[in-house]
Amino acid sequence: MQAVILAAGEGKRVRPLTRGRPKALLPVANRPIIEYVIEALLKNGIRDIVVVVGYRKEQVTRFLNQLDVPISVVIQNKQLGTAHALKCADSLISGDFLLLSGDNYIDPHSIGRIKEIKNAMLVKEHPSPSNFGVVLLKDGLVTRIIEKPEHSPSFMVSTGIYSLTKDFFSYIRENDITDAVSSMLASGEHLQAVIADDWQDAIYPWDLLKMNKHLLKKMPEIREGSSSRQTIIQGTVRIGKGTTIGPNSIISGPVIIGNDCEIGPNCCIMPNTSIGSRVKVEPFAFIENSLIMDDTAIGSHSRIIDTVTGQGCRLADHTTTSVSAKLMNIEGTVIKPEFGAVFGDQVTSGPFTIFKNCIVGNNVTIEGGSRIISRILPDESMVI
Repeated sequence: MQAVILAAGEGKRVRPLTRGRPKALLPVANRPIIEYVIEALLKNGIRDIVVVVGYRKEQVTRFLNQLDVPISVVIQNKQLGTAHALKCADSLISGDFLLLSGDNYIDPHSIGRIKEIKNAMLVKEHPSPSNFGVVLLKDGLVTRIIEKPEHSPSFMVSTGIYSLTKDFFSYIRENDITDAVSSMLASGEHLQAVIADDWQDAIYPWDLLKMNKHLLKKMPEIREGSSSRQTIIQGTVRIGKGTTIGPNSIISGPVIIGNDCEIGPNCCIMPNTSIGSRVKVEPFAFIENSLIMDDTAIGSHSRIIDTVTGQGCRLADHTTTSVSAKLMNIEGTVIKPEFGAVFGDQVTSGPFTIFKNCIVGNNVTIEGGSRIISRILPDESMVI
């Protein structure tokens, strides 16, 4: 059986994190999201995999070339929709195939449940169905898909994962998969609904924290770095090569720390935290329920909670992030998220800076002593 993974989109609602990388390459538990998708396919014996790339295609192609399994790459030159992306792979599809999104997590067991069924869709209940295609069912069959309705008639949503036959291409007339599925249903074809066991999507950047927490529970414990005898490590903790943890630091899992990091001394890394490679955490810093990407530095006496940082951030000493439930306008939608902060790549902030419910764009510079609450700072901004 073949599989087509769509990884051509940017993921605009996950900005600023996707300005420098596609959503499929966002690291969760220190692995790109698309890697989990590929792993789920391989565990089901599916090795004939096609990946459609587009936005930042060189980055995705470079990552795929590093994998042990050969993967065919197809380029979508213009991001015109999911069905258009699938059509780009038409010439490589010879029979039944799975269609998946490269920026959603899916577990191997769910793939196993759908792969043998012709014309099926993985579905899952979600507390915020209006962010997805809402699925209406009758007797286990899909009767209708309503794309992102303002008032949802159901909590059941499409995961974007299908088991299809080659005939599906004949129903593609518009640019989105939902339109092609609707045409298929209108023609009288059946589409079976299969409940997914474990599916995760990040609609907004702070949703990565929930996905990160979930995937850390599945992480195997490997400790390759070095730690002081005075370090306390408890729970499931993974430490990469070349990483050092100073004396009197406490690491409470589940936590993953990448390669060549410098932690401590006297630091607290609390549960549900992912720290990338080459990260420096200075003494007396506290980090909890956060996702810290590569090459970031966190100053001493900082308190980082419920936060996502991009690559290469420099947060000076006494930086504080904390949760504040405030209304925000994201891509024209007013929502009330609860998180500490989201930093894009290469953010620099001075000492004694406080962030509450704040999104900071890429290459932003913030002078020390600032208090920033429920704001969206555009790329290249400077706060004086």
